[in-house]
Amino acid sequence: MSTGLIDMTMSDQFSPLQIIAPDGKVKDEKLLPDLSEEQLWELMRRMVFTRVWDQRAISLNRQGRLGFYAPVAGQEASMIGSQFALQKEDFILPSYRDIPQMVWHGLPLYQAFLFSRGHQHGSRYQEGLNVLMPQIIIGAQIVQTTGVAMGFKLRNKKNVAITYIGDGGTSQGDFYEGINFAGAFQVPAIFVVQNNRYAISVPIEQQTKAKTLAQKGFAAGIASVQVDGMDVMAVYKAVAEAADRGRNGEGPTLIESLTYRYGPHTMAGDDPTRYRAAEEGSEWEQKDPLIRFRKFLEAKGIWKQEDEDAVIEEAKQAVADAIKQADESPKMKVTDLIDSVFETPPKHMEEQKADFSGKEGK
Repeated sequence: MSTGLIDMTMSDQFSPLQIIAPDGKVKDEKLLPDLSEEQLWELMRRMVFTRVWDQRAISLNRQGRLGFYAPVAGQEASMIGSQFALQKEDFILPSYRDIPQMVWHGLPLYQAFLFSRGHQHGSRYQEGLNVLMPQIIIGAQIVQTTGVAMGFKLRNKKNVAITYIGDGGTSQGDFYEGINFAGAFQVPAIFVVQNNRYAISVPIEQQTKAKTLAQKGFAAGIASVQVDGMDVMAVYKAVAEAADRGRNGEGPTLIESLTYRYGPHTMAGDDPTRYRAAEEGSEWEQKDPLIRFRKFLEAKGIWKQEDEDAVIEEAKQAVADAIKQADESPKMKVTDLIDSVFETPPKHMEEQKADFSGKEGK
C-alpha cells in the first residue's frame, strides 16, 4: 500500500521550450534569441546545406564510396542550433552521428569522409580545432566531456565542453558516472541528449520508465531542461544559456532535445520500416526543422527561394569537391598506423613494420 511519501510528479516540471511553432509562427516574441538577420540567414543556410550533404552521403555510402555513416535528416535543428551557440574555443565531444557539429566547428568535409572510410587522417585534426574524434563507444564521450570541462575549470578558462548522446545512450553506465562527476564538481559542461525516440530499433518506452530524460540530470545536481529539438531557435537559446552558465561558474547543464531521425540508425543494414509505423514518420515530418524555420524567415523577408536554390548547389559542389579530395588522399599504410601509435615501436612491431614495408605499394 502506498504511504503517499513518494513523489512521482518530477516530470511535471518539464514543458518543452518551443519558440517557433511548426507553422513558422513565433509563440512568444520575448523568447526569441537576439540574433541578427545575417545570423538567422546563416542558420538556415547551414541546415539546408547539411540536409543536402546528408542526402549525398547516403548515396555515396550506397555506391561503396563511403564507409560507416549515420544519417542526420530530421535532427538538423538540434545539431546546427547547438553548435551555433558555441565559441571557437569551446570543445565538442561528438558521438558518431554528430559530424555536422564538427564540420561547422571547423573540420574540413573531406576529413569527415576519410573518417567514414576508416582512414587515420580523418581524425588527425589541425591545431586549434577543438573537437575530439567521433566516439563509437556509447556513452564514453560523457565521461570525457566532464574531464575536458574539469580542465577548463582548473585552468580558469571561460570555455565549455559540449557533448551529445542519443536517448538509448542515457541507459549506459558511463552516462551516469559522467554527469554525477560533472554535478559534484560543477564543471562547465553541456550534455545534449538527442532523444530521437529509438536506440536503433528499441523505442524509448522500452528503455526507461523515466517520464523524461531531462529529469535524469536532477539526481546529479545538474540544471536540466527539455526543448523542442525540431525548433532551431529553442535549441540555440537553451545551449546559449547553458554556455553562459558554464562560463559564469554556475556548473553543467543537461538538455533533452526532442527530435527525430527520418532515416535508419546507420547505413549498416538498419531498416526502420521494421520497427516504426509509416504514420509516425509522417507526423514528425509535419514538425520538420527546415520547413518551420523557412516559414519563419520568409515571413520576415530574410529567406527566398533563390537563396535555397543557391545553397543546394553550393552543398552539392562542396560534397563533390570533398569526396574528390578524399579519393586523392594517400592510401593509408599499416606502417603509417604503427608509427602513429608508437613513438618507439616495440621489437615485435618493428618486425611487423619491416614485413609490411616490403609489401605495401606493390
